[in-house]
Amino acid sequence: MRKSRQVNFWFKTQHIQESTRQGNPRVARQMEAAHRTSLAKGEVGLHDREPVPTLAEFCKRIEGYARAQYERSSPKTWQWYRFALNTILSDDIARRKLDEITPEHLAGSIASLQAQEWRVASINSALRGVRRVLRLGMKWGIISTMLEVSLLRGENHRDRVVSAEEEARYLAASKAPLTSIATVLVDSGLRPEECFRLRWEDINMNAERYGILRVLNGKTKAARRTIPLTQRVNAVLEQLREASGRPDEGWVWPAPTKQGHVWHDSIRVQHRNALRDSKVRPFVIYSLRHTFLTRLGERGCDVWTLARIAGHSSIKMSERYVHPTNEAVLAAMERLPLPISV
Repeated sequence: MRKSRQVNFWFKTQHIQESTRQGNPRVARQMEAAHRTSLAKGEVGLHDREPVPTLAEFCKRIEGYARAQYERSSPKTWQWYRFALNTILSDDIARRKLDEITPEHLAGSIASLQAQEWRVASINSALRGVRRVLRLGMKWGIISTMLEVSLLRGENHRDRVVSAEEEARYLAASKAPLTSIATVLVDSGLRPEECFRLRWEDINMNAERYGILRVLNGKTKAARRTIPLTQRVNAVLEQLREASGRPDEGWVWPAPTKQGHVWHDSIRVQHRNALRDSKVRPFVIYSLRHTFLTRLGERGCDVWTLARIAGHSSIKMSERYVHPTNEAVLAAMERLPLPISV
């Protein structure tokens, strides 16, 4: 007996999931399309539009949507949603309807956070939350226009490139487990969360030249990828494995955390101490990934290969790392075949 197909999609803040009672996937897709069309009629005026909710009411609905989408698949994204939504709900602006929020209301919220001595990065994170909420309001047809939300200047960005000399001083001043984690990050381009979640069963030390590691989790298909190890990473992982009794499975960096492995809070103090002791200009851990990708681009890596290594879902994200030199352009032209004389 053929398995019945399901309608499974999000419409506005509602998760639509029900059986089509059809085994034929083509018919099931047609039924899903018809169901979407029926629900969308209200957006073009065929049904009465729902009243515009307050920012607080809409945030509560988004919280349910974000929990279902990200709590298990991407805990860090879910954590960001919770931070942003809780910040919004604690402010006077939350009482305003989505279509009544003005630049003056937004400026008042910023002033309130500054009075509480919030850092620029934290305020901007809250502003990104407001912007995300308003965009979802437009996407789901609740509002037709949205307020422009601009971020504050002065935020410490993650695109700082660590020089080879700074890297050496930082690694020399760091302590375990930060030393091995930082080495893997700067030699592989992994996202910090991907590095923290590495398991021994995801690493093959004997494959390829120096071995490979597999990233099995990610928000997009591109994030799930295989990355070759450098000789230095191979040596670091081999040393860790030997010290752990050569396990075949389990976390590479286990720790007494809720996740069971190292996490951002686990190495925050170590990172701060390493920066202090090495006297290296401050950077965030994510900058090690940016450093690796920048170095890869400077060494002539093409944008498609860089996107695959980085786990980017679009080459647009990779283009900022690839800047072909005049020599590279000339070399590419010289590889063209010579014309055949007639």
